[in-house]
Amino acid sequence: MEKTFHLETYLQGRMAQTDGDDRDRMDRFFRICEVVRRSFEQEWKETDDLAKKRKLEREKRAMMGYEEEMRFYKEKIRMLLSEQNLLERWHPPWYPDLTEAVFAELYGLAGLAPWAYDMTDAYRMSSSAKLIGDRLYCLIDGKPRLQPQRISGRRREQLKRTLLLATPHERLEYGFHEVYLRNGIRITIYGGTRTKPDQEIMVFRKYVLEELDFESLVERKTIPAGAVPLFLAMIGAGVNVLFAGQVRSGKTTFLQIWQRHERTDLEGMALATDAETPWHKIMPEAPLMQLVADGKALEEMTKSLLRGDNDYLLMEEMRDGTAFRMALDMTSTGTSRCKATIHERNGVNIPYRMASKIRERYGGNEQQLIAQVFQNFDYVIELCQDPVDKSKKIMKGMLEYGYDYKTNRVFCRRVCAYDFQEGIWRWNQEGGKEKLKKYPEERAHLEKVQALFKKLGEADRLEDDVIYPAYYEGNRYE
Repeated sequence: MEKTFHLETYLQGRMAQTDGDDRDRMDRFFRICEVVRRSFEQEWKETDDLAKKRKLEREKRAMMGYEEEMRFYKEKIRMLLSEQNLLERWHPPWYPDLTEAVFAELYGLAGLAPWAYDMTDAYRMSSSAKLIGDRLYCLIDGKPRLQPQRISGRRREQLKRTLLLATPHERLEYGFHEVYLRNGIRITIYGGTRTKPDQEIMVFRKYVLEELDFESLVERKTIPAGAVPLFLAMIGAGVNVLFAGQVRSGKTTFLQIWQRHERTDLEGMALATDAETPWHKIMPEAPLMQLVADGKALEEMTKSLLRGDNDYLLMEEMRDGTAFRMALDMTSTGTSRCKATIHERNGVNIPYRMASKIRERYGGNEQQLIAQVFQNFDYVIELCQDPVDKSKKIMKGMLEYGYDYKTNRVFCRRVCAYDFQEGIWRWNQEGGKEKLKKYPEERAHLEKVQALFKKLGEADRLEDDVIYPAYYEGNRYE
């Protein structure tokens, strides 16, 4: 019988270095897949045109990850295997059972399915996976681990076609794609002339945090327990916050948790460059509008968005002058409770970066733009990956932005810093004092914020550290 799927590449890979029994098992497994495929093919031939159309749509939805259609085909596969006494046969160990294995090969994500659908504890806690050529690497225990399964060029091409079913505007010959699975997994695909021959790349990312609350971050040692009441008080006060850090540092998760505790009687606008965060599921009770726009598309919408009656703005992955200007224009109107994420390791650099990008795109006085950032935004929460275990995220610090109108000086006060040697967070007892001048209407919340900074600092003190960035001209003169 002709062997199909990715058997030939698999046998040339890691399994070829093992004993003949393993190769024979894989051979028999793919023969079972072929039995099921041919049975479905015969059923297709015996179906009228109208039924074929319905069947084609159902297959497409199963491939895209729709649960109802997935269950339908898994049950069909299970019944067929049972009828032919194949149900108890061997299956590749990265699948929980033979039914799941056959479905993944025929309709699903092949060897990626166990990771994508959390079929083992290790995969359940793995936040990213990379397919480089036929090799699959999964982030497990904070390190990229080469997995035993191999995916051939033919199967990768089929996999790419399946993934692109969800985005019909994407053309297969493009060398770059970004798509999403139904369960929220983000996939970046590189191919064509952008990669070396037979070395296409697929990068998969998913969220492993199930509960969107601060206690989950405490359990994962991203933040200390004492920070929870402080953050809740800051949310109550309605301060404007930036979440900064490198890729995979936990910015979006932190933003989601922060926003999850926001008032649900306020109207919000969420702007993103992609549809990564399902705010309608996170906050179904809140009137939170969601728009996906970037670059020129966002620029065209800016005026209408500013004329809207939104109580706050969310921006995910700010990265260009258009997004920075939108955030600055929105907060310049006095809008509070705004939140945004940005790829930046050092919160001190953010105002300069935002101002320079805005000036490059739209012109304007860079120094005035810098001052606006310090006036409009209140706090930057800096996040990073643990240097040893990349699956662990750490809040490495927090900055408080300020602007002195009398002296025309901008400053950053470091109000929290993580001590990597001691493994503890240290707190500045001066934190929160400046914000009473900006939000006198939120005195009750801000007095609580100040009291909590003081209490945290009494236990683990951080000396008062105020930074006057040299890139602002007003800071160069006494």
